Amino acid sequence: MTLPVVVGLTGASGAAYGVEAVRLLVEAGIEVHLVVTAAGEKVLALELGLSPEKLGGGRPRLWPVDDIAAPIASGSFRTAGMLVAPCSIRTLSAVACSTSSNLLERAADVTLKERRPLVLLVRETPLHRGHLRLMLQASEAGAVIMPPVPAFYAGLQSIGDLVEQTTARALDELGIDLGLVRRWTGAR
Repeated sequence: MTLPVVVGLTGASGAAYGVEAVRLLVEAGIEVHLVVTAAGEKVLALELGLSPEKLGGGRPRLWPVDDIAAPIASGSFRTAGMLVAPCSIRTLSAVACSTSSNLLERAADVTLKERRPLVLLVRETPLHRGHLRLMLQASEAGAVIMPPVPAFYAGLQSIGDLVEQTTARALDELGIDLGLVRRWTGAR
């Protein structure tokens, strides 16, 4: 039995990654605990015309971003890890500096302190030195920094394919193999 997964959506562009993660996990029968920042709600509405309540057919447990008493705020609540998709620079900064000013940041900090995998799909470009320093600092704390870079070798045919491949690879980092990753098998 797979432990629950925490999914966080922030205000960076790329809400499709978080939506796809929720969809894939729910379809696989994996319990999802979802937290969306206020900016994440705006981006979700602007990019996809969705609200957090509509994700995964309403099956994920949606936690208010200000609910610091939620189970995912405690290390005693066991999870398989956490995916922040997309991850804004503001959230990256909070993770790198161990700031916990909301539930998403607290859940990420708990994930790291419990030595569970935390995958950050950092969505910003170009990057300046401050961004790169924050990425290094978060990595040194144990986070996996995974900008959503396309795997062109995978023969992707659509944006949907690209989003699925990237999201499935991110879930791979949590130890969840849904059989969707188009893996490199060498040159033919």
